[in-house]
Amino acid sequence: DLVVCEDTRVSRKLLTYFGISKKLISYNDHSDARDREVILQALGAGQVVALVSDAGMPLISDPGLKLVQACRNAGFLVTSVPGASSVLTALQLSGLASDAFSFIGFLPSKTKARQDVLKRWRASDGSVIAFETAPRLLKALHDIEAVMDNPQMAVVREITKMYEEVARGSASELIARYEADGLPKGEIVLVIAPEPAVTMDDAAVREALQDALEDMSTKEAAAHVAEMSGRSKKELYNLALELRQS
Repeated sequence: DLVVCEDTRVSRKLLTYFGISKKLISYNDHSDARDREVILQALGAGQVVALVSDAGMPLISDPGLKLVQACRNAGFLVTSVPGASSVLTALQLSGLASDAFSFIGFLPSKTKARQDVLKRWRASDGSVIAFETAPRLLKALHDIEAVMDNPQMAVVREITKMYEEVARGSASELIARYEADGLPKGEIVLVIAPEPAVTMDDAAVREALQDALEDMSTKEAAAHVAEMSGRSKKELYNLALELRQS
């Protein structure tokens, strides 16, 4: 009965394309309790209300959280029709590690605050996903290069739109690209790869095993160093036996 949207002009284009004619009202970052009350009254009158966002998944760095909370507190049913999620789609398109990831929302606009956030996430075990605006992209890339030791990453923009693009490379390579070609336009998602596992040479592995064998069993020491080095447990168990004998 009623469509609640960030910008009625944007949503009306979509509804008009599909021949849908419904009342539209705006709900965005500037909406307050009075705006929510109008929607609650519509629900109280038995109307079915749809909340849509201009892009991406509603409530993911979009307005609507307080509205959903108000609806639930008033006892109204709230459900979701799954739709586009720029977070997951960017992760898919990036080709970077997807078995574990963290979404940290929009990066702060100020350099110090942005660097502080990046420092907290630089040792993440999985990919880190963040939103960024086009005008701030180069500054963000410079901070990522410095704070996170020039990681591999992807700049994914205009997801599902005509000019969808995925730019991959190290942070420094992407900086060079955008300094040469100019800043891109549109909605941007950054996907930052986790730090690669630290590799250990044979000498370091032997030393780590010797240290572990001082207070661990052969099996425990092998498992411990396998987790540190990425070597196979069987290989390390045999080496640990040799070290014990010697």
